[in-house]
This record gives sequence, structure tokens and C-alpha cells, in this order.
Amino acid sequence: MEKEKIFLTKEGLERLKKEWEELKKIKKAKSKGGVPEVFHSQEINPDYLVFQEDMRFLEDRLAELRFILKNAKLIKAPPKERQHIVDLGATVTLEEPDGKINEFMIVSTLEANPSEGKISFESPVGKALFNKKVGDTVVITSPIKITYKIKKVRYSDL
Repeated sequence: MEKEKIFLTKEGLERLKKEWEELKKIKKAKSKGGVPEVFHSQEINPDYLVFQEDMRFLEDRLAELRFILKNAKLIKAPPKERQHIVDLGATVTLEEPDGKINEFMIVSTLEANPSEGKISFESPVGKALFNKKVGDTVVITSPIKITYKIKKVRYSDL
């Protein structure tokens, strides 16, 4: 079975590596300290239950990050002759009929953050733009109908 590839920008990969290292330090610090003495009573201790829940969350997130980092593949710019076509990692400048300009970077779902202008290639806008080129017009209907004309495609942010 082929490994699942998780496409990330260099910035996204570095952010996840940093999170991985920070969580490993937290886990190590918590495990070195052991279970605090206040948790060793016979009664159900709410603080201990919270501690256990935090440790489970930490372990789950570390496992998730381990999987992501093991299967990560950096998004790279396509060959020069294909850099006018929208693909993962492209920053796309779009114009609405009223002249309003929008700009989005096409990334994986893992890195999507619309407030930063990063949209998933699996989102309605991402799907509509994928494999389109400069000059193409795309219509997105979700939840409202928007028409965009692709003005520019660049891969400089990789």
C-alpha cells in the first residue's frame, strides 16, 4: 500500500516540526515530574482526571504529528512552462466583475487558513481554480455565486 502523502509548504512543515519539538519537551517535563503527590488519594480527584485527559491529548497530538511528519512532502513550484497553471502552492490573483481583487494561496487542508489568504485545494474555490490558467474565468457557487477572472499565478512563496 502506498504511503499517504501530506503536502505542505516549507513554512507549514517548519511550524509542525516546531510544535512536535515543543510537545515532546512538555511530555518529557510531565513524565519526569511523575504524578503529583496531590493526585495519590483514594478519592476521585478532578485535578488528576484533568491531568490524565491532558496527557491523552498530548499523546494523541504527538501521534498525529508523527504521522504527518513521516508522510510530509514539500510542495514545490512546477516547471517554468507550467507556472501559469494553478496547482498546490500557487498564489492566485483573482478579479471579480466589479474590479475587486482577491489573492489566495492554494494549500492542503492541513494548512488552510482563509484569514491568512490560504485556502485548501479541496475547498469550493480551490477546486474551481485547480488546473486553471491565467485568463480563465471561474464561477464558484457556494453558498453564493462569485465569478473570478484569474489575473496572475505565481509560485514565489515556496
